Amino acid sequence: MKGLVLGGIALLLPLLAAAQDWHYQVRIKAPGALESLLEDNLDLVRYRTNARMDRDQLQRMLRSAPEQVKTLVATAGYYSPEVNIHLDESETPTVTVDVVPGEPVLVGEVEITLEGFASTSDTAFDQAALKAGWTLPTGSVFRQDDWEKAKRDILRALVQTRYPRAQMTASEAVVDPDTRRALLHITLDSGPEMRFGELKIEGLRRYPESVVRNLNPIKPGDYYSEAALQAYQGKLQDTGYFSNVEVSADLSSVVGEQIDAAQNKAAGEPQPMAMAPLPLLVRVVENKRKNASVGIGFSTNTGARTSLTYDDLNVFGLKMKSALTWETKRQAARSDFYFPTTPDGYNDSFGAQLERKDIEGEITRTASVAAKRAWGTPLLERSVSLEYLNESKTVNRVVSSHSQSLPLTWASTWRKVDNLVFPTKGYVINATFGGALLPVLTDEKFIRATSRGITYLPLNAKSTVILRAELGALASVHQEGVPTTYLFRAGGDNSVRGYAYQELGVQQGDATVGGRYLATASAEYQYWFKPAWGAAVFYDAGNAANSLGGLHPKSGYGVGARYKSPVGPINVDVAYGHAVRRVRLHFSLGFTF
Repeated sequence: MKGLVLGGIALLLPLLAAAQDWHYQVRIKAPGALESLLEDNLDLVRYRTNARMDRDQLQRMLRSAPEQVKTLVATAGYYSPEVNIHLDESETPTVTVDVVPGEPVLVGEVEITLEGFASTSDTAFDQAALKAGWTLPTGSVFRQDDWEKAKRDILRALVQTRYPRAQMTASEAVVDPDTRRALLHITLDSGPEMRFGELKIEGLRRYPESVVRNLNPIKPGDYYSEAALQAYQGKLQDTGYFSNVEVSADLSSVVGEQIDAAQNKAAGEPQPMAMAPLPLLVRVVENKRKNASVGIGFSTNTGARTSLTYDDLNVFGLKMKSALTWETKRQAARSDFYFPTTPDGYNDSFGAQLERKDIEGEITRTASVAAKRAWGTPLLERSVSLEYLNESKTVNRVVSSHSQSLPLTWASTWRKVDNLVFPTKGYVINATFGGALLPVLTDEKFIRATSRGITYLPLNAKSTVILRAELGALASVHQEGVPTTYLFRAGGDNSVRGYAYQELGVQQGDATVGGRYLATASAEYQYWFKPAWGAAVFYDAGNAANSLGGLHPKSGYGVGARYKSPVGPINVDVAYGHAVRRVRLHFSLGFTF
């Protein structure tokens, strides 16, 4: 008897195991976007490998699946689909879900009702612009996600303006499957308009209030604006004085008025058009005053690098930044002092530098002091600088000259790109003009001008053409006496690839020295096969010379890899220099300037 029982158990174990491991497959036949939607959300797909699944549970899901499919495809705008579901148990159980979505439901009439929007000034809120920004217009496919996003977007656009207490008091979407049209209606209540009041600062300990006040573009009485708050916060974060910055309107100051307004509204009484001004509140956490760091690195232009930096954010009320840099081809010591930004938006600074460079047989030793005023925005930056430079130069191991100069230079940069860090469309242009025209601390008078430009031309979502060019010219009676810094050479990572750093210029014995004129150009095609990874092919050409007729271009071409790092696009290129018949590796960070 015992043997019979054991034998029966032995026969049942495989059956129990099979029952516990009853899996099936699902095949979905639907247009691409709907197929992904069903695969991600359909219960038949979600539970196909569940350990507790059996045939009875599958049959129950098959009965409810058509309604679930219709509900899911309705969110994508299809309200009259044909759904056929079939189970094939011949081998591995397979469920086939066949969906013919039919014609999508389109947005018909869109009605946006605006209530309130009374103003205490002659400047009325642009209600037409608010309505024009609606993102689900007549004729578009009505999708549930798009409907919800459009409502969020229009409310967000409103609360970021003078009406931060605005609310959406009603929203309705009426879908007619027969006509395949969706009639949309929303109601927005503006609430009272609000303005900014006086500035309040919290968290300052070591640094003067002028660091915060001078950057404030918001005046008491200005309409509330989320964009103005964010712009002010960004300016304060960029100063380097603070590890954390929060700029906001102090809404707590009008809590009492808000409660009274709510009670009056409930009682049917008239609502106030405006509330008391909102104090502009700036909360900061200061960076530590002093900071030192050590770094090592490598540049395909100037070789191995070791650096030591030391910053002090309060030296007699000024911000000091200093650095010692030791590279294979360049060594430098520099210190700069920055004044707090003025109320008019000017950034003034002065500094000094000692530098030694050994480039292509030319060794220069330079001492300089400079003063600079800069102003503008990231879209249009301008500056004026005055620099005194004292230089000695050795060419082919022979001390050949000593010069000094006191040039005044104007510079401007225009940016019109879709993204300042990862541009894919637009252009950047930089131009400088200046010179040393007075016989004061100047051995040779000169005028110098440069222009650089880069443009991004998107071909499609994954590929872009990048065109780059640089021109430079210097005019003087004699070239001797003009410091090497103001002459031109080409070659290197962001110049003509395939050549060493500043390898192209005027030949003087075995050395290469700077010339009066410069012209370079580049064409590059980039393809991004993944969001962060791409490849490129490029062609560069250019040269520097002492005459326009001597500007015989040297070409370089090759391939490269691209990576979108947190600090900008990293470029690794392998280039062939046609004139020198050599392959060279180049590494750089972005193209923008």
